[in-house]
Amino acid sequence: MLELEKYSIGVGDRFAHQGRAQLRACVLAAERGVGVVPVWNKSHREHVIVGSDPDSVRAAADAAVKALRWHKSYYVDADHINLSTVDGFLAASDFFTLDVAAAIGRAVDPSELDGFVGRHPELIGRIEIAGIEAPFTTTRESVAAIAGKYLFAVREAGSIYRHIEQSKGAGTFVTEVSMDETDSPQTPPELLVILAAIADEGIPAQTVAPKFTGRFNKGVDFVGNPEGFEREFREDLAVIAHAVKRYPLPGNLKLSVHSGSDKFSIYAPIQRSLREVGAGVHLKTAGTTWLEELIGLAEAGGEGLAVAKQVYSKAYADREALCAPYATVIDIDSGRLPQPDQVSGWTSQQYTAALRHNPACADYNPHLRQLLHVGYKVAAKLGERYYGMLAECEESIARNVTTNLLERHILRVFPAA
Repeated sequence: MLELEKYSIGVGDRFAHQGRAQLRACVLAAERGVGVVPVWNKSHREHVIVGSDPDSVRAAADAAVKALRWHKSYYVDADHINLSTVDGFLAASDFFTLDVAAAIGRAVDPSELDGFVGRHPELIGRIEIAGIEAPFTTTRESVAAIAGKYLFAVREAGSIYRHIEQSKGAGTFVTEVSMDETDSPQTPPELLVILAAIADEGIPAQTVAPKFTGRFNKGVDFVGNPEGFEREFREDLAVIAHAVKRYPLPGNLKLSVHSGSDKFSIYAPIQRSLREVGAGVHLKTAGTTWLEELIGLAEAGGEGLAVAKQVYSKAYADREALCAPYATVIDIDSGRLPQPDQVSGWTSQQYTAALRHNPACADYNPHLRQLLHVGYKVAAKLGERYYGMLAECEESIARNVTTNLLERHILRVFPAA
């Protein structure tokens, strides 16, 4: 079976131009004793907005690997796919994120529910899990209630998995089950039931993305209690270790943290937990690279800065439409967005200071950063003007992409060997 490594990082690349810069971060990390493999991810929605296709992600990844002579594993993720969108990714991808959050809560036949509870008497009663301080107690009714909430979603994941398997063959791809884009975080008893159901469904999930407490807004820091997150994260690690021993699940099953880019306040808790428990993790950094492209353009000055300003001006004008699809994962106060005519007069330093995620900088503006994070559609519409500037300003862009991924993400999250 194609087996995902212990530490992996999902690197989104909206315009498929920064593959080498991203991979360079993994190369430099390895030189520092941190072994992490890249997973280039792009969703169906992103492809539609940018006008790209999954083959372009594979081509960019392969080209980066060849250029840097990377001899370790790497993957291309069909990010957040379902049965209606998966087919376009089958040829190019070897990692599939099965997004079934929308199916959570849909009812299943009562006989199916009874059958699940009957097959799993071990889920009922006093449950002791190593790594969780206090045992929790369940009843047949509470397990049935949890199963009733999640069984349909897991069954949907099974349907998607089998569709992929029929096309690509068993063991030739990595499977992730994603349930993070929902309203309520999963408790340890819920996660245990979910994993038992995944095993019943025959899905060889190597990563699972639960919903954590707190806000995971796009491109900015975690909003919530870092101590509470660490406790929750460790409990999830403990449940996974318990489930792997109890059910026919892959031994390398690990947590996946979605919208993980720039969640600086929880990186130390994640790294500490991984080091102490010995577990792995998959971190998705999504659109961070796109923001580093803008920073690199602005830093280059001249026409690069002009394009960066143009992107902001258009994003500001179209902010309602751009933000609507991401409403649950952004918090933007329009009153704290600078006016485009103000930005048009900014120097390179002013633009980069406002956009670069440095909370210690008085000029950093998380509202501007979130707007630009979801505003990549604006750059896509610029077409060759934007792509041409990516080539012209490659040095400053690549430097920012590599530094951001290495210094602010990889070295803060993944323990050294």
